[in-house]
Amino acid sequence: MKVSFLELYNEELTDLLAPEESKFSDDKSKKPMALMEDGKGGVFVRGLEEELVSSAAEIYRILERGSAKRKTAETLLNKQSSRSHSIFSITIHIKECTPEGEEMIKCGKLNLVDLAGSENISRSGARDVSFFFFLGAPVSFSTSSLNTMIKLHK
Repeated sequence: MKVSFLELYNEELTDLLAPEESKFSDDKSKKPMALMEDGKGGVFVRGLEEELVSSAAEIYRILERGSAKRKTAETLLNKQSSRSHSIFSITIHIKECTPEGEEMIKCGKLNLVDLAGSENISRSGARDVSFFFFLGAPVSFSTSSLNTMIKLHK
């Protein structure tokens, strides 16, 4: 099994599993990524970190580590309201032998998608102008970019 973790914030893809480069980085050591075409009508993220895992406990640890790097903001309704979309992917490869003795590999992929928070402004207590801007057109635009991200994980 292997996992990957992408974030989409302000139209920028970030690898949440990229190794930390500096303890003093303002951007929580996130590595910006780009979508690339594969020449067959699909897209992929070049250089995306994929970590091998062998247990549910490892998956949870990696999910928590990547989640700590996501963009969040506090509101009255939610202490850590996500400001970004994200996709946490789990890929499983199983090798089986057919009755004829041939090896066959089966693959499966589970994409867990978390959409950016969109609390009711009047109830959230948000006072930051950037928060109000975030809840408008950029969310819709990011959602269309999220559609592209999901397509790349098919």
